[in-house]
Amino acid sequence: MLTLRILRARYCLGLLALAGCESESGTMPTSPGVLYQQLLRTVYHHTVPTVPATDLARELKLAAPPLLLDVRTPAEFRVSHLAGARFVNFDSLSTVQLPDVSRARPIVVYCSVGLRSERLGERLHALGFRQVRNLYGGLFEWVNEGHPVVNASGVTADVHPYSTFWGTWLRRGRKVYE
Repeated sequence: MLTLRILRARYCLGLLALAGCESESGTMPTSPGVLYQQLLRTVYHHTVPTVPATDLARELKLAAPPLLLDVRTPAEFRVSHLAGARFVNFDSLSTVQLPDVSRARPIVVYCSVGLRSERLGERLHALGFRQVRNLYGGLFEWVNEGHPVVNASGVTADVHPYSTFWGTWLRRGRKVYE
C-alpha cells in the first residue's frame, strides 16, 4: 500500500507535468497560480497557521511588525530575502532555541515555498512560541505578487529558486543559482 508521502509526491509531479503541458489551443489547461495553490494544499501539513503575502506586507508597515525568520540555506539567503529577516539555517533546525525572543512575540517564518518553514513553525510551537505563522507560498508567492526582496546591496530582482523542480513556480524575479 502506498504511503501518503508517496501519493503526495506523485500528485506534485503530476501537477508539475501539467504545468509544462499545453492544450491543442496552445494554452495552459489552468493557470500556474491555480496549480501552485493546488500544490501547496497538497504538500503542506497544515500544522502551522499561514499568512498571505498581501497581509504580511501590510503588517510589516506597522509600528511593531512580526519577527521574520528565513529558514533556507545560506546561499538562498545571500541571493535575496525579505527586508529585516533573520536567518535560521534549515540544517540547524533541531537546535533552534531563540533565547532572545519573547515567546509572545508574533513571528512569521518563511522559506522558498513554505515546506521548510512549516517545520520551523512546528519547532517554535514546541518551544512555546504562541504566535507563529508561515508565509503562505513562501518567498516565491511573495515575489510572484510583486513584493520586494533584498540582499546585501539593497533591493534586488534576484531569487534563488532552490531547485529547478521548485523554481518552476517562481513566475517573477530573476532566478539565480549560487
